[in-house]
Amino acid sequence: MPFSFKKFLPHILILLGFVIISLAYFSPVLKGKAIYQNDIVQFIGMSKQQTDFRAKTGEETYWTNSAFGGMPTYQLGAKYPHNYIKKLDLALRFLPRPADYLFLYLLSFYIFLLSLKVDYKLAALGALAFGFSTYLIIILGVGHNSKAHAIAYMPLVLSGIILVFRKRYIWGFLLTVVAMGLELVSNHFQMTYYLMFLVIVLGIAYLVDAYKKKTLLQYYKSVGILVGAVVLSIALNATNILATQEYVKESKRSKSELTINPDGSPKVASNGLDRDYITQFSYGIVETFNLFIPRFVGGGNYEDVGKESATYNAYRKLGATTTQALQESKRAPLYWGNQPIVEAPAYIGAVVLFLFVFALFLVRGRLKWWLVGGTILSLLLSYGKNLGFLTDFFIDFVPLYNKFRAVSSIQVLLELCIPALAIFGLVGLFNNAIEKEEKLNALKFTAIITGGLTLVFLLFKSYLFDFVGINDGVYRQNYGQDFVDAIRSDRKSVFTKDSLRTLVLVLFSAGAIFMFLKDKLKEKWVITAFCFLILFDLVGVDRRYVNNDDFVSGVKMSKPFQASEVDKYILQDTTNYRVYDLVSGPSKPSYYHNSLNGYNAAELRRYREVFDFYISKNNINVLSMLNTKYIVAQDDKGNAFPYENEEINGNAWFIDSLKVVNSANEEILELDSLNTKMTAVYMPHVASELVGEHKGGFKNDSVSSINLLDYKPNYLKYKSNNKNDGFAVFSEIYYGNGWKVFVDGEPANFMRVNYILRGMPVPAGSHVIEFKFDPDVVKTGSKITLASSVLLVILLLCGLFYEFRRKPENS
Repeated sequence: MPFSFKKFLPHILILLGFVIISLAYFSPVLKGKAIYQNDIVQFIGMSKQQTDFRAKTGEETYWTNSAFGGMPTYQLGAKYPHNYIKKLDLALRFLPRPADYLFLYLLSFYIFLLSLKVDYKLAALGALAFGFSTYLIIILGVGHNSKAHAIAYMPLVLSGIILVFRKRYIWGFLLTVVAMGLELVSNHFQMTYYLMFLVIVLGIAYLVDAYKKKTLLQYYKSVGILVGAVVLSIALNATNILATQEYVKESKRSKSELTINPDGSPKVASNGLDRDYITQFSYGIVETFNLFIPRFVGGGNYEDVGKESATYNAYRKLGATTTQALQESKRAPLYWGNQPIVEAPAYIGAVVLFLFVFALFLVRGRLKWWLVGGTILSLLLSYGKNLGFLTDFFIDFVPLYNKFRAVSSIQVLLELCIPALAIFGLVGLFNNAIEKEEKLNALKFTAIITGGLTLVFLLFKSYLFDFVGINDGVYRQNYGQDFVDAIRSDRKSVFTKDSLRTLVLVLFSAGAIFMFLKDKLKEKWVITAFCFLILFDLVGVDRRYVNNDDFVSGVKMSKPFQASEVDKYILQDTTNYRVYDLVSGPSKPSYYHNSLNGYNAAELRRYREVFDFYISKNNINVLSMLNTKYIVAQDDKGNAFPYENEEINGNAWFIDSLKVVNSANEEILELDSLNTKMTAVYMPHVASELVGEHKGGFKNDSVSSINLLDYKPNYLKYKSNNKNDGFAVFSEIYYGNGWKVFVDGEPANFMRVNYILRGMPVPAGSHVIEFKFDPDVVKTGSKITLASSVLLVILLLCGLFYEFRRKPENS
């Protein structure tokens, strides 16, 4: 069968259109500007040391000392050998950021709808509905890039699965391998975990359908093929997955050995995150209507209400100048839901939801129940503590559910399901096999439900809602009751405006379908009308929160931090030390120094516990054992000042004695009063054999020494001198999975002491001690990724050969 360029031309044009649309929305990137993303700024600070090391040496370090006293770089953008699936991902993200992610949204969803045999014009429309969903744009604005990355590949993974269930086994298998491989590249396991829920619902829908049609054998065959595809996709990402799996056991997402809190109260045992932490961002039940009316509960924490607002007038009455009042009115606290922070509403779109409801009356079968089931599950789980019995069940009994926070983010599933089913509403509209009368009835009920609900909100808003936010008491205390009344007035105002906006869009949507059913509009014009309505609706809301004002010069994003006078002063010290900064924010200290600060959701658990017990309370004993030479705090005039700690223990030191304790509680509590320069504390199960005959103590004279000769993030070299056998403590964070120690070039052993530090016996005499971070997991994973990449190429070539040979025979 000869290649038909004409057949592929519409798809090529649509992809070019996606490129243009992505660049148009984020047009400042064409001028070399970059969107200011706070999370990415923090990431740059955290990863600066490893980035510099890579640029200087051409090698990769899998350990950084610049944050949290030291940690692996597995979750900080580490690059692994033979990671070819990552190279494919980078090729797909060829546009400037964040236009690249928007393009991925559009591309992936377009392929997803094509896999469901949707006409390319409707598939393109669905891609726009998905790609411009407000939440997906908002996360690009704040810098949740890895989350956006994972979400973008979700529809592509579903495409491969659907092709397999459609008996397109070869293409479905290959697409599933590649798509799932790309999904895992994003390294946002929470989003991938949520995708699993949607896949399970899809599998149940197909299982029920197969049972009814007596095609269970075909179903199990498809499942087997998909299992093989997922295994291969995991192998393509083996290094990252194995390293993450190894690290997570030591991160704060793992079970703590402590049974007490820093204040001495009993600690609730958990294999994952704290329940309150998991459900902190729980979607309010009333907030559900944000999906349909953008500022139903006020929008975001800070909304621009303008000069004509009650908030502006309230600020003027409080004595603010016109300029001050106008500035403050751009940050009006209109959100009155129960979540602590909301950047913007998770708006799906009035037009998209209208079509979704319309589809409920027209669409039949497994597709409908899959998408509706996914939507309902996603919505119910997003309620978190507001639907406690369901959330508690999942936390307690569903594997891994308690490893992730911000339960409201599971709404990414309904943000995929709703636009998909909405497009099938239009597919049903254009389906001649469905009676016109049925379509008219569907339109009537849809208009009554969506329009009627909006009218109820408009007419009875003052009876249904109080527009009171959780922080209004604070505003009342600080600014008075008149200010709170002004805020409530503006909340009602935006509620009314956006409800009217939704009602108008519902009427236009209903009108377009009605005119088609009355033969007043042709199909192509209906699609055009909905393309305009959806873009007008979604882009109009998106631009309220992410627009050209969010862009800064490229240099400002690539080098987001400027050294302060304090930083410059500290950097004059060329010795090896740590900095604890109480002034500059979470990751700026990591940008310039080896720091105790940091910004990451998964730092080492033991470090976090020591931080909560001692570092956060400025315990000088613990700060000294971590070689914290500079503590940046405010002086008596409120200016940042580098206080020098003259009590630091240094990079390494010999101790006189070891103290054994029998529990993690005892070990961490000992640090409060332990003379860490003379004594170290350890638990016997850690490495009693290393202590051996010296349990009673060590001889340590005044001339014994251990000095740091060479320092790199992943390599430390010391010179020791001691007349007697001694025990050295190193001011380095203990991590047993990768750090290896050598004495005079020969492998040796070290152990964990003082809850988070490294320690080891050192024989008498003069010796060279070297610590190298050389994780075996990277070597093992790299071999697996190389082998699986070769296997994928072979399978791809075989698949192409088979398909092209088969087609002429069937033509």
